[in-house]
Amino acid sequence: MTATPILYDPDCGFCRVCVALLLRWDRDGRLRPVPLGGPEANELLGEMPDAERMASWHLVRADGSVRSAGRAFPDLFGMLPAGAPLARLTGLFPRASERGYRWVADQRTTLGRPIPDAARRWADRVISESRADNR
Repeated sequence: MTATPILYDPDCGFCRVCVALLLRWDRDGRLRPVPLGGPEANELLGEMPDAERMASWHLVRADGSVRSAGRAFPDLFGMLPAGAPLARLTGLFPRASERGYRWVADQRTTLGRPIPDAARRWADRVISESRADNR
């Protein structure tokens, strides 16, 4: 099984912690973290403009199509253990999922400030271990 790339902003502490939490939830190793801005991310995202690349996280499906921001939640949650209810909910309410994602994304600097350095280091370890496991 090939793990699904999940692309994230490596310079955002809040984003790294969120990805690490998803990777811990993903006990079957279905997700593979890929930092935005690197060669693999550039290849996976193809012609997507830079501003759009950095505006949100992205999930690359097996067929190469990309889902971003709130529109990616149904696919993401559908891959995670016991995530089916959230997949259905976010699929039924795509506009609400997108608006919720956008609100959090717009607040990520504020939300990231109280995250302790120890939590950021934990997130970096989780992401690093996951990248090593998926090579």
